[in-house]
Amino acid sequence: MTPRATILLLAAILPAACSQAPDRVIDDAARARIDSTLAAFVETGTVAGASAVVWEKGREAYFGAFGMADRAAGTPMSRETIVQIYSMTKPLTGTALMTLFEDGLFELDDPLADYLPEFADPLVFEGLDEAGNPILVPARRPITVRDITRHTAGFAGSSSPEWLLEQTREAAPMNSSNTLAEMSRRLATVPLDYHPGDEWLYGISVDVQARLVEVLSGRPFGEYLQAEVLDPLGMSETRYVVPAADTARMSAAYRVQGSEPPSQVPDAQAHAFNLDAQALTPGGWGLTSTLDDYLRFTRMMLGGGELDGTRILEPETVALMSRNHLPDGQTDRMWLPSKGQVGFGVDFAVRLLPPLSTSENHGKVGEFYWDGAAMTLFWIDPANDLTTVFFVQVFPWNASIHKDYRDAVYGRITA
Repeated sequence: MTPRATILLLAAILPAACSQAPDRVIDDAARARIDSTLAAFVETGTVAGASAVVWEKGREAYFGAFGMADRAAGTPMSRETIVQIYSMTKPLTGTALMTLFEDGLFELDDPLADYLPEFADPLVFEGLDEAGNPILVPARRPITVRDITRHTAGFAGSSSPEWLLEQTREAAPMNSSNTLAEMSRRLATVPLDYHPGDEWLYGISVDVQARLVEVLSGRPFGEYLQAEVLDPLGMSETRYVVPAADTARMSAAYRVQGSEPPSQVPDAQAHAFNLDAQALTPGGWGLTSTLDDYLRFTRMMLGGGELDGTRILEPETVALMSRNHLPDGQTDRMWLPSKGQVGFGVDFAVRLLPPLSTSENHGKVGEFYWDGAAMTLFWIDPANDLTTVFFVQVFPWNASIHKDYRDAVYGRITA
């Protein structure tokens, strides 16, 4: 039996309760659990390829890559693989915005219209009258900057009424030919789905943050993000546009239907946004990255805003971003409760309580994290001085993938 096979066998038979050393989460048993979990994702056809890295207490505690990044080309998954991180773009945008907060250029409770006048005097959609005409009423209060950092602005999202979705389609704010300025103007023509602050509805808010960065800094968002966050952190492979010389390292995208193995989406379709420069530089999605590049971002946040002697944010700002900003009485939270006992800060979900059942996602109180549409995931666990980045590229959403990976890192939740 090979050493790898021996580790996988031990992972299957060792009780989870015995797998954690008192001072570290990632010990030999945890590494074996993660190996076996990533291997199982590939072997069962859940994904084509998977990779993960864990950093704990100042050092790399785990790395593993399994399966294929590009099955058609025969390219294995590796730590050099470039993936589309989708909504894992959002925390980077929030970080860029909060550098301007530290410069004293805005407060979180400032009206958004102070900086983006198109959002003054918003109207809220309250249904259709008997003749089928929209009922629009003035918002009870202005949209604030805090609202766009925690998804409570009221902008229509995927669960909004059909009339609002049609208005959004007609306005087309996220057309890739729009600049962020045009995106913002178009979005402001669409009535809100609810009064600011009343609900958590995931969506376009972080793209508005990107436009706010432009207005406050006087620089294009992509340029500001590069100069103030990515370059200082040495994140040279986190990009909107992947150069032709690097496209062979891009993971293909895959789609799973029923019990069929993952089918590879044609690259021309899956990678279209990232092969050529677009007018739109979204704040909410659009970046590509590698494991090691994104790990530099999460390590910076774990380090209270500093990495390798380079400070991006002050510790107090990181603490502000990673605490819950949602009101206690706000119960309308779209699908956020499906992620466990969490609230929401500045572009991060924030874990407030331990899992209350074995079916929930594992995590430690104080953890802050987010994920991406192709099932990428990261989290930052200050209690254990740990952060991890997990990459796959598969659609549609499959919550069990993140559940299984979290259980592999920490051990299964016990009742």
